[in-house]
Amino acid sequence: MTATTYLLLDENRQPLVSATPGTLGGHHAGRIYGRLDCPSALRAIAKGGYLENRVFFADEATAIAAGFRPCAVCLPEKYTAWKRANQPDR
Repeated sequence: MTATTYLLLDENRQPLVSATPGTLGGHHAGRIYGRLDCPSALRAIAKGGYLENRVFFADEATAIAAGFRPCAVCLPEKYTAWKRANQPDR
C-alpha cells in the first residue's frame, strides 16, 4: 500500500511533498490564496479555468511568506486588512 502525498508550495514558492493536504488553495499567477471552498475559485474551476495555476499551502503563514495575498471573496476581512497595509499613501 502506498501512502498518499500532496504537492504544496513552500514559503519560497518551491514544491513541497507533504503527507498532509494543504489547508488553503491559491492561484499562482494572481498570487491569491483562500479557502478550499472559495466560491470564486470554485466558479472558475467549474468554467474550466484556474486549474493550471492552482496551488496549495499548508497554512496561511506559508501563503503570506510566499508573497500571496488573501482572497477578497472568501477572506474579506483579511483582504481588507491586507489592502490597508499595502495601499500606497495618498
